[in-house]
Amino acid sequence: MVRALAGREKDRCFVAAAVDGGFVYLADGKERKLSRPKKKSMKHISPVGAYIVTEGLTDRKLRGLLRGYNDRGKEEVRCQTENE
Repeated sequence: MVRALAGREKDRCFVAAAVDGGFVYLADGKERKLSRPKKKSMKHISPVGAYIVTEGLTDRKLRGLLRGYNDRGKEEVRCQTENE
């Protein structure tokens, strides 16, 4: 899982669906489906510290998993994932 640091989706959480060179493909299950992820530079994202296995994952399940992380502030997510 990663958090966007720049752009329109700043401070939102995504799952990294694929990596290609210096870019990563992000999906959130709503605006960016797993079948059509967003291409974003690696320098514009930050790892959250939580892992989601994308094999067999549906967009609906992904939305549910990310919902809790997007509702919280940036600092709360960092603290929660460091303590797990």
